[in-house]
Amino acid sequence: MKFEIKQNILMEHLNYAIKGISNKNLIPILNCIKFELNDDGLYLMSTDNEIAIKTFIDKSEIKNIEKCGSIVISGKYIYDIIRKLPNEIVTIEELVDSKISIFTKNSSFNLNCNLVSDFPDLKLEEGNNPINLKKTILKNIINQTSFATSTQESRPVLTGINFKITDDLLECTATDSYRLAKKTIKLNKKIKDDINIIIPTKNLLELLKIIKEDEEDIEIHIFSNKVIFKFDTIVMMSKLINGSYPDTSKLIPNDFSLKMKVSLNSFFNSIDRASLLTNESDKNTIKLENHGNEIIISSNIPEIGNVEEKLNVEKNNEEEIKIAFSSKYMIDALKSFNCDEVELSFNGEIKPIILTNPESDDLIQLILPIRTY
Repeated sequence: MKFEIKQNILMEHLNYAIKGISNKNLIPILNCIKFELNDDGLYLMSTDNEIAIKTFIDKSEIKNIEKCGSIVISGKYIYDIIRKLPNEIVTIEELVDSKISIFTKNSSFNLNCNLVSDFPDLKLEEGNNPINLKKTILKNIINQTSFATSTQESRPVLTGINFKITDDLLECTATDSYRLAKKTIKLNKKIKDDINIIIPTKNLLELLKIIKEDEEDIEIHIFSNKVIFKFDTIVMMSKLINGSYPDTSKLIPNDFSLKMKVSLNSFFNSIDRASLLTNESDKNTIKLENHGNEIIISSNIPEIGNVEEKLNVEKNNEEEIKIAFSSKYMIDALKSFNCDEVELSFNGEIKPIILTNPESDDLIQLILPIRTY
């Protein structure tokens, strides 16, 4: 193998490929990137067995292809070397004795290669009926739900986001048992067979890092044990989490004893200030109570002090509420909305708080209260 390429072009694609490598991997070959050069261009591939990434550089972006071939090389070292080279032509040449040379006009590195035959077969095939979503929509789904997933490995199914498709309706749900985020999207076509899968949140967050900000589509190919995302010059595979996701449909009631609308920005800022006098040992608890059309948000740390915030709200009846909740969970939930007002719905001090956009029901956030009253 021997080719010449501009440093910035190779670096862009190494930035994608490096996401498929885990620093914790004890199997050396899984810390490597595979370079596969043919007459069409250069493929870079990486995997840690949980995710796999393949990205393609077309021959038109390669300065010169002198000899095709494949090499497998330490991801960390090739990444760091290319990153620190100036933006000029880089030559990569395979040498005898399983080595490669990386050089520019003023720099030269030699690196040992691994056996190409040891690199896993990634099996990044496509399905017959992919789901097409705009990149911006998929990014919103991940951003508006991922924070509610669990970080506790004791319940693996809760460490992922549940993607459920019936006909043309996609429901994405995340919960850690104390809060829940649910995003609903109408697809542009009906799906023949119902889909119910759990994608690890950490893999979706890696995907988020390599999706560009544009309105192009992303293809989603779903299999029994994996999901493949295809977009631009990139193919990314994620393993699925085995198990049944809990039925959360009954957690969100249809009727409420009290609803109130409040300015999202004002409510967020009040919660944010009140959170200054909370602590983790007390679950970052703050209290909310209302008198007429005014709500009072308060918190205190006995040995430090207390805080009280007042806000005007619009209510649907004369009911009053006293409730306590985690300021951290409320801040996370409020950040997921992109609207002027938020609607808070209550069924008493021990039932979940439901947050929605008054203009749309495509995003629902649920927070369990903390018993203090």
